[in-house]
Amino acid sequence: MAETRDFLLEIGTEEMPSAPLMNAAQQLGTLVERGLDAAGLAHGDVRVISTPRRLAALVSDVAVATDEIHEVKRGPKAAIAFDEAGSPTKAALGFARKCGADASELVRRVDDDGCEYVFAERSVPSRPAAPILSELSAGVIGSLQWPNYRSQRWGSEHATFVRPIRWICSLLGDEVVPVTYADVTSSNTTRGHRVLAPGEHVVESASAYEATLERAYVLSAERRAEVIRDGIARIESERGGAHVDTPKRIFDEVVNLCEWPTVLVGTFDEAFLDVPHEIICESMLSNQRYFPVYDASGNLTREFVVVSNADPRVSETVVSGNERVVRARLDDAKFFYEEDLKRPMEEFVQRLGTVTFQERLGTMLQKVERTEGLAAAVASQAGEDDSVVELAARAAHLAKADLVSQTVVEFTNQQGVMGGYYAAAAGEPSEVCSAVREHYRPRFAGDELPSGVCGRCVAIADKLDTVCGIFAIDEPPTGSSDPYAVRRAAIGIIAMLRTLPSCDLRQLIGLSLGAYLAQGLEFDLESVSSAVIRFFSGRLVAIARDEGIRPDTIEAVTAVGVVNPVEFMARAHALEDARSQRPELFDDLATAYARAAHLGDASLGDSVDASLLGDAEKALLDACEQGSVNVGDALSRDDYAGSLAALAELKAPIDRFFDDVLVMDEDTAVRENRLRLLNRFVGVFAGVADIGALSRKK
Repeated sequence: MAETRDFLLEIGTEEMPSAPLMNAAQQLGTLVERGLDAAGLAHGDVRVISTPRRLAALVSDVAVATDEIHEVKRGPKAAIAFDEAGSPTKAALGFARKCGADASELVRRVDDDGCEYVFAERSVPSRPAAPILSELSAGVIGSLQWPNYRSQRWGSEHATFVRPIRWICSLLGDEVVPVTYADVTSSNTTRGHRVLAPGEHVVESASAYEATLERAYVLSAERRAEVIRDGIARIESERGGAHVDTPKRIFDEVVNLCEWPTVLVGTFDEAFLDVPHEIICESMLSNQRYFPVYDASGNLTREFVVVSNADPRVSETVVSGNERVVRARLDDAKFFYEEDLKRPMEEFVQRLGTVTFQERLGTMLQKVERTEGLAAAVASQAGEDDSVVELAARAAHLAKADLVSQTVVEFTNQQGVMGGYYAAAAGEPSEVCSAVREHYRPRFAGDELPSGVCGRCVAIADKLDTVCGIFAIDEPPTGSSDPYAVRRAAIGIIAMLRTLPSCDLRQLIGLSLGAYLAQGLEFDLESVSSAVIRFFSGRLVAIARDEGIRPDTIEAVTAVGVVNPVEFMARAHALEDARSQRPELFDDLATAYARAAHLGDASLGDSVDASLLGDAEKALLDACEQGSVNVGDALSRDDYAGSLAALAELKAPIDRFFDDVLVMDEDTAVRENRLRLLNRFVGVFAGVADIGALSRKK
C-alpha cells in the first residue's frame, strides 16, 4: 500500500468579514479536492476549518507520490492503419491523436486473436507530492472568489485577497510544502488568539493542527457554535424557561466574529421596555449582534446575550462596555419613537406626497389613494359588511404612513410594524392596527398571511397595485431580473385570495388598472390587463406543479382561462383526482375529445338536424344535451368533481359514434351535420377543461 500523510493548507489573514468567510469556506474544500484529483494524488476526506483570521483545508491520507502509469491502448488493424507504402492512414492519425501520441510512436503487433493491430503505449513516471501540492496551493489561494466584496492588495505584488494574507502554513505530514503567494512564504507555524495566545505557534505535523489551534485558544467554527449554544442553553436554564432569540443569520455571523467565544449576559435600563420590542431587538441584533432574552411567558426582558472574543478574565469589563453601547443605541430608538408619537398619523400620510413610489407611477401618497379604493373593493367582494369595508379603506389609508417616521428611517425593517403601534396610539380600531402592522405579509413563500380579513384586503390591494403598475409601464420581470419583487407579490396575492373564495381576481385587476388610468397614466388597458392575467396564470401553474398536479392536467385547466386561485386549484385538483380514480376512462375520453376537436369545423356551428341522424348519432346528441345541463348545473354549484362526472357519461356515446359512423360521408349535408354534432360534443367540455390536453403527450 502506498505511503500516505495528512496535508494542511492554512491561509492566515487579517480578520475577514463573516459573509465572505463562509462563502470561501464552501469553495475551499471543493477547490482542493478537484486539484488533488486532477493531479492524480490519492487522498482521503477534505475538512475545512475557518476562523475570522484563517481558512484551512486539512486532507487526510494524501499519497506522497502519484502512481506510476503504464497504459496500452489497442487501435485499428495494421492493414487499416497503414497503406501499402507504410504511411499512416487517417485511421492511424486519428487514433494517435486520441491517445496523445504521434503516429510514428504507434507499435504494431499481433494480438490474442491472431490479427495484427496498432497499439499506443504511454508511460507516466511517479511524481512526488510536494511539488504538486506547492502548485496546487498557490492556485487554490488565487482561485477563491469574493462576490460582492472588493479584494485587497498589500506589499509589492498585484495578487489580491479579501483581507491581507499574513502567513501560510502548509505541511505534508511534518514537512513544509513550499508555497508563495503575494510575498508571503509558507512555514510550519500558525498564529494563536490575538490576546490569549499571541504570536507564532509551531505545528508539528498536519495531523496535530487542530490540537495546536486549541492550545492557542482557537476553535473551529463547529466547536465555536457548540460552545455558544451550550452557553445560551445554560442561560435559558438558569432563568427557568427563558428563551434567547438567535436568528440563524446573526448567529452564524457571531460564530465568525470570534475564535475563543465566551457567552456573557448584559442588561439595559427597564425604561427601554416601554419602547416597541421590535426596534429594541433589531437594534441589538442588527447593529450590535446581541441576542435578546425573553422570559418564559414570551415577554422581552432587560437582559441580552453578548458573545465575547476577549480574555474571560475581563468579562465584567466586556459586559460593562457593551451595556454602555446598547444604552446609546436604545436611547436613539426611544427618542425616535417618542418623537414620532408627537405627530398625528395624518401628517405622515400627507408627507408621503414627497416620497416617490416609482418614477413613472407617482408618489407613495398616490399609491395610498389607489389602494384605499382597491382594499375596499376586495373587502366588498369577500362578502364583508360595510363596517369592514370602511375599516379596510382606513387601514389602506394609514398603511404607508410610517415610511416617513424617524423610527422607520432608522430601522427600515420595521415598516408596517411601527405603523401598527402609531395607529394604536392614535386610537384606531384594533382591526386597522393589525392590518397596518401585517400588510407586508406574506413577505416570502411560506410566510404567515395577515391574521385578519381586513389585513388581507389591504395586503392584496397593496401588492396588486404594484403588480399592475409595473406592467402598465411595461417593465415586467424578465428572467432572473425582478427589481420590484413582482413575482413574490403575485404569489402572496394568490395565497391570500385562496382564503377569500368569493373575490374575483380578473375584476380586481381591472379596478387596479382603472385607478392608474384615472391618475393619468397612459397605457393600453386591454393589452396590459391580458398581460397581467397571463402573469398570474403562470404563477398558478407553478403553484399547481409544486402541489404535485401533473403538467397535462394543469394545461387542461389553464386552457379554460380560469384565473381565480380558488377556482383554478379546485378544478385542477378535481381533474387530477378524477384521472387518478378512473385513469383508463379519462385517457379514452381525452383521445375521443381530441379526435372530435380535430375533425370538427367551428365555422359550421353546432345546430344539428335530428332528422339526418342514425341511432348512434341520436344517442350522442341526447348525451350531449343532457351533459350540457348536468355540467352547467355542477359548475353553478362550484362542483367541479360533478362536472367531470357528467363528462365521463359521454364516453360510451362518443365511442359508439366513432365505431358506427363514418364522419366524412360523401353526402355534404350528412357530413356537415355530423361535424356539427362533434362541435356540440366538444362544446360540452368548454367550461370545464381542455380534456384533449391529456392525450397530447402520450
